[in-house]
Amino acid sequence: MAWIVLIVSGLLETVWAIALDRSAGFTRALPTAVFGVAVTLSMLGLGFALRTIPVGTGYAVWVGIGAVGTALVGMIALNEPASLPRIVCLLLVICGVAGLKYFH
Repeated sequence: MAWIVLIVSGLLETVWAIALDRSAGFTRALPTAVFGVAVTLSMLGLGFALRTIPVGTGYAVWVGIGAVGTALVGMIALNEPASLPRIVCLLLVICGVAGLKYFH
């Protein structure tokens, strides 16, 4: 259960990061509200997961999911560069996160 909550919390990190960007410095109400809800739920989920998952592993997985998710949304939906080196780097992050889970 803790791993599922951690994965969902990592996905919520992607949501709050994109909402933060879209909030234009907290001047737009809807993205600011989405940011607030997503960051709260993400942190609560991380805290719950860390009850049973070691902090180093849990935090790294949470950040990795959020970072890869945010980068992918940027590339797919926000016209950020999707070069081969960037994609390879994201794959390396995914391998690292999978390794942390596997060797947990």
